Amino acid sequence: MIYGDDQSPELDEVDVLFFEVGDIVYGTDASQVLRIDRSHPDDLELPDLGPLKRGNRAIVFDTPEGEGHLKVDVIRGVRPVPIMDLRRLPQVAGAAPYAVGVFLDQERPVMLIDLVETLNAQGRH
Repeated sequence: MIYGDDQSPELDEVDVLFFEVGDIVYGTDASQVLRIDRSHPDDLELPDLGPLKRGNRAIVFDTPEGEGHLKVDVIRGVRPVPIMDLRRLPQVAGAAPYAVGVFLDQERPVMLIDLVETLNAQGRH
């Protein structure tokens, strides 16, 4: 997790995988990602992230029950991000449980999501 309590104090960067759903860029902790694959009809679509344009890619990640697959449109790549540039979402923001924070990428905010929590939000756990 990007904001896990078990992170060592010496760690000053985290690798973030950036991806698009529709025209919106999101990020996730790259350590959660097993691989990028072609999507399948039964892969998870998360409407709260926005409508997919194509949905022909899937981020594959590990869960306690096996692999999870989240449909996305575009994979932008992985980039190290300084931890001091990441911000947690306050609970009063009323965000979904999978929305763990925000990264300000130059002028554009990027929502950071927890992949395992996306399954829980859809009742697929």
